[in-house]
Amino acid sequence: MTDQTAASSRPVISIVAPVYNEEAILHELYKRVSETMETLGEPWELVLINDGSWDRSYEIMLELHEQDSRVHIVNFSRNFGHQIAITAGMDYAQGQAVVIIDADLQDPPSVILDMVAKWKEGYEVVYAVRAQRKGETKFKLWTAKLFYRLINKITGVNIPLDTGDFRLLDRKAVDALRRIREHHRFMRGLSVWIGFKQTGVEYVREERFAGETKYPLSKMLRFAMDGITSFSYLPLQFATYIGFIIAGLSVLGIILTIILRLSGSHAFEGQATTLVMVLFLGGIQLISLGVIGEYLGRIYDEVKNRPLYIVNEAVGFEQRDAGPTHP
Repeated sequence: MTDQTAASSRPVISIVAPVYNEEAILHELYKRVSETMETLGEPWELVLINDGSWDRSYEIMLELHEQDSRVHIVNFSRNFGHQIAITAGMDYAQGQAVVIIDADLQDPPSVILDMVAKWKEGYEVVYAVRAQRKGETKFKLWTAKLFYRLINKITGVNIPLDTGDFRLLDRKAVDALRRIREHHRFMRGLSVWIGFKQTGVEYVREERFAGETKYPLSKMLRFAMDGITSFSYLPLQFATYIGFIIAGLSVLGIILTIILRLSGSHAFEGQATTLVMVLFLGGIQLISLGVIGEYLGRIYDEVKNRPLYIVNEAVGFEQRDAGPTHP
C-alpha cells in the first residue's frame, strides 16, 4: 500500500530506526510502526538507517520503500555505529517531532502514542523510562543500573535513570542536536544537555523479537567510556588525586624508614619492598597515561574534522531538501 498523499506532505512525526543486520525483524517493525501511526492519524515517515548491514536488511528496506513511499532509507557506505546512525536519522528526518527507536522491537512502537501525547502537552523531549526489562540477564541489569547511577554522580548532566535512546524530540531539540557534531557521541546525554522542557513515560521493555544483540560486553564498555569522557573530567582528576595520595604516602614512608633505621630496626632491608613499590607506582603511571590517552584520542578525532558518516545512497528523499547539512 503506497500512500502518495502522505508522502507528498511534510510529516508531523518522523520515526528514526538504525538498522544493523536485522533482516528477520524489518517487516514486523514496519507493521507495528504503521499500525501505531495510523492509529495516531498524523502524517508520518519511517527513516531507516542501514548501518553497514551485510545480510538482506537493505534489500528488505528497498522492498518496504516500494510498498510504502513513507519509508525512507539512508544507506551508509560502511558501519559507523549506532549513535552515528541516530545522528544521520535526525539529519534526514523532516518531522515536527522525531522519535528514535531501536529496530529490534524491544522498544514497543505503541509507546509512541504516549510520547506524542506528552509532546502535544508542550514537552519538547519525551524519554521512555524502562519500568521493567524482559529477557535481560542479571549481569546486564546490574551493570546498567550501576552505570547510570555512576554517570549521574560524576557528570554535570542529570541523565534520567533506566532510560535508553528511545525518545521523542521536538524539532527545536532536533535542530539543537544537529549543531553538535562531536564524533564520540552519547546521545542520551546530549539530549539532556541541550535542555528544553523534558519528561518521561514508563513502559515495559520487551525481549528482542528476533536475531542477536548488537551490543556485546566490549561495545557496552566502549559506550560507557564514551559517555563518561563526553561529560566528565573525573578520570583525569582521579589520576591527579592518586598522585597526591601516593606522594603523601611516600613522604610518610621516608620519614618512617629514617626513624626505623635510626632505631636499629631491620624491617626494610632487602629489595622486595623496593621492587613492589616500583611496580605499584609503574602501574599507577600507566593507568594515568591510559586515561590521558583516552581524552587525547578524542581530541585527535575532533581535530581531524572528518564527516561523522558517509552515505552511499539515500532513497525516498528525492523530492525534499534533506541531508547531512546542519544549522
